Amino acid sequence: MNIFSAEQLYQADKITCEKQQISSADLMERAADQIFQWLHSRMQGAQVPIHIFCGIGNNGGDGLALGRMLIQHGYSVKVYIANFTDKRSKCFLVNYGRIKDTTKDWPVLMTGVEDFPEIHPDDIIVDALFGIGLKRSITGWVKELVMYLNQQRAFKLSIDIPSGLSANEPLLDPEAVVQANHTLTFQTPKLAFFLPSSGPFVPYFEALDIGLDPEFLFSTPPLARLLIKPLVRTLYKQRQKYSHKGDYGHVLVVGGSSGKMGAVVLSARSTLRTGAGLVTAHVPQSGRVVLQTAVPEVMVQADEGTENIEAVSLEIDPTTVVAGMGMGTTASSAKALEELLKTFERPMVIDADALNIISANKELLVHIPPGSILTPHPGELKRLVGEWKDDYHKISLARELATEYQIIVLIKGAHTLIIDADEILVNTTGNPGMATAGSGDVLSGMIGGLLAQGYSSREAASLGVYLHGSSGNLVTQEKGFESVMAGDIEAHIGAAFLELFREETPPQQNNEANE
Repeated sequence: MNIFSAEQLYQADKITCEKQQISSADLMERAADQIFQWLHSRMQGAQVPIHIFCGIGNNGGDGLALGRMLIQHGYSVKVYIANFTDKRSKCFLVNYGRIKDTTKDWPVLMTGVEDFPEIHPDDIIVDALFGIGLKRSITGWVKELVMYLNQQRAFKLSIDIPSGLSANEPLLDPEAVVQANHTLTFQTPKLAFFLPSSGPFVPYFEALDIGLDPEFLFSTPPLARLLIKPLVRTLYKQRQKYSHKGDYGHVLVVGGSSGKMGAVVLSARSTLRTGAGLVTAHVPQSGRVVLQTAVPEVMVQADEGTENIEAVSLEIDPTTVVAGMGMGTTASSAKALEELLKTFERPMVIDADALNIISANKELLVHIPPGSILTPHPGELKRLVGEWKDDYHKISLARELATEYQIIVLIKGAHTLIIDADEILVNTTGNPGMATAGSGDVLSGMIGGLLAQGYSSREAASLGVYLHGSSGNLVTQEKGFESVMAGDIEAHIGAAFLELFREETPPQQNNEANE
């Protein structure tokens, strides 16, 4: 599923109207009908008071059209218009006229705090104040209205986007954003739904198909793409019957230091769990017994250093390298990483302390093999690219790094972003239980295991991130959020592969309710 910018969606609206020979008001009617059907199917005529708050633009026009449809079907509806300016969109005016022709209980023109209505906890609030194109913060008494709505315990439904957010602009004032319980967005999700600053305002959403021109949607390069099961399935490479371990690559996992061998254990085990044919762990001498005991399937190449890595000798010819987990940032470790980067020429996975070493020695960036995948958490990313002003600036900085050095940069988070010079991919799996020590070590190992099997860098990053989140989801189904450990995520990698091809069970029809 693609994510488009507000500008692209406005263009899609225009092209749709031209090709289908309909007016903008007709397209708005179609969108409002989708929202009405969503509500009607759940309420079934229940006389719960519905308060619809409209702006004076097209989002307000959606609210007016929805209000008219609900009134026509006998619902208890009150419509309010935030009358903060004399400017009106054409579609707003069309629907304002239509709702006045429908009911004697005309919309309430709100001009200040004195017009705020009483709302009970069992009521429903529909937010249609501002749409996806908002590029300024909400101010004055309208901000007070938003804050008033947020104080109410009533269920809040936002149309297209919670008012105060924009589709692809920075969050300006978190106090002036509707805290929606649910959002019904049109056609495609918006990037703001998946970013740390704005995502909390969109805990749940559904994308309603309003029939925008499919040719435009398929041919226009999107702002980003969602990693969802149908897309990820297409990346999977079926194993051949007549194959052997050598066909699935040899991964060299480099890391570990005194007291931090567990990171290499997690990464090495995850590399094997993801399908790598062979794995060798390069660890300090003090880690030899740890690795051979904890992961007997892994071969061990002991460094000359006892407590820290001092030199990585490529005694084998690995398909790829996963480096950095628990490595430490000593001078000897930094020197060993530098030699490795200068020697190994194929795409590799760089994580944890390897990233910290590179951040402190930026001249090493030029030695990272093209196609390599960097997997920083927010702190490591900040050390790599510097401070950012907002989520969009962060994405821009990561993309500049990816473009300049022909690499892939992950921005790990609730919705991990996979960024290269050409596109942004947004992951849809995972949960808060995965915010636990070692989770990133598992991810790096998984991506390395996929690289070794012949997946491209983008494929390995995409499939690895998705399966990692899916593994975490499977764990939480058994243990809940708080009890998730990184080893549990690693242990469920196989189940995540199976889940990838498990068909969704359609919901059963409740015939009594339908009658």
